[in-house]
Amino acid sequence: MRTKSFFAVLLFLAGTFAARAEEKKAPWKVSGQLEEACSCDAACPCWFDSHPTKMTCGGGQVIFIDRGTYGDVPLDGLAFGVMGQSPEGKSMMESIGSWNFVTFYIDEKANPAQRKALEAVARATFPPAAPPEKTMLRYVPISRKVEGSEHVVSLGNYGTFSGHLVPGGMGSGNPKIVLPPGADPIHKEYSQGRTTKQTYNDSGQKWDWSNSNYMYTTFDVTSEDYDKFVAAMMQQMQKAKTEKK
Repeated sequence: MRTKSFFAVLLFLAGTFAARAEEKKAPWKVSGQLEEACSCDAACPCWFDSHPTKMTCGGGQVIFIDRGTYGDVPLDGLAFGVMGQSPEGKSMMESIGSWNFVTFYIDEKANPAQRKALEAVARATFPPAAPPEKTMLRYVPISRKVEGSEHVVSLGNYGTFSGHLVPGGMGSGNPKIVLPPGADPIHKEYSQGRTTKQTYNDSGQKWDWSNSNYMYTTFDVTSEDYDKFVAAMMQQMQKAKTEKK
């Protein structure tokens, strides 16, 4: 039996796909690293359509681009981030569209054309999780330091998190999660870790926690990958509607 959250995700993905097609945005491709942290205990249950381990799931992701283009706009060496929070008592998936807030952070060293391109890629790779009046955009310095096994990521003066991968079983490697139910092309496989500390002071929030969920992966994705992903979700939605009837 399909859940309400399943239909909610498909509905918003369908809307994203339709809007993207209507706007006829430029094709893009990016490769780099994902750094992600949130308030849930590791590993974050939200990616499996379960309720967060705290009343809400608060956190976000930062994308560091090694190589990338948006149309003919180069994006090499730039970054963008997204921070958000799900409402209390609901899973991340079922509450897409009604999050408490979503704030996009765009690398301030990007030129005007690159800023627009980064925003377009950020919105294409992140669902419309909060209503427009609770969705914000800022231009900030985005940085990362790798100190041994520790990755320290900063979004200007607004927030920072420090995380490390946890050791896997059998005494070697790090645990990886492959194709969780909520996975998009960037999150189809990621390594699991734990934060040392995470702070955030923006969007009406003041977070300060530690020993929470941290995720890391490298990726190579294109706008075509996301178009195919959303189209597949739309097909699932139509199939689910048919089965429900």
